[in-house]
Amino acid sequence: MSKEPWLDDDEQKAWRSYLLMNRTLETHLERHLQRDFGLSKSDFEILVNLSESESGRMRAFELSRATQWEKSRLSHHLTRMEKRGLIRKEACESRYPEIAITEEGLAAIKECAPAQAARVREFFVDVFGPDRLAVLGEVADEIVGTIGKHCETDCPLEVRS
Repeated sequence: MSKEPWLDDDEQKAWRSYLLMNRTLETHLERHLQRDFGLSKSDFEILVNLSESESGRMRAFELSRATQWEKSRLSHHLTRMEKRGLIRKEACESRYPEIAITEEGLAAIKECAPAQAARVREFFVDVFGPDRLAVLGEVADEIVGTIGKHCETDCPLEVRS
């Protein structure tokens, strides 16, 4: 690891290319979700988490951890989704409500997921190809692990409940 505080030209170019790629890809995917299905990226993320849970429900604090959202952001977004009939908040014994995907929410994710997967394949998976995709997965796991270790020791960043 370099002790130099500034990125050199190659490092700067790679970092900025990554930022531009990530922003462009996410914006493009979200525009398609919004235009074609009336869902935001945030709606999609919540619906994916709920639809992939065994019971179709999660406690709010579990969703907060899964999405890495602050409690207030999650609460406001869940309220908007509930008004649209995509999720339902259910009281439970703990102070955290359970969030359940509704039939409408399940129908929405089943409708949009294939199109979202096709776009991810077209603009991400196919561009990388299998070998580079495998390397990307390894590097991404390393970065997440490095950040996780940093957070454990230098800056615990627990989501406030």
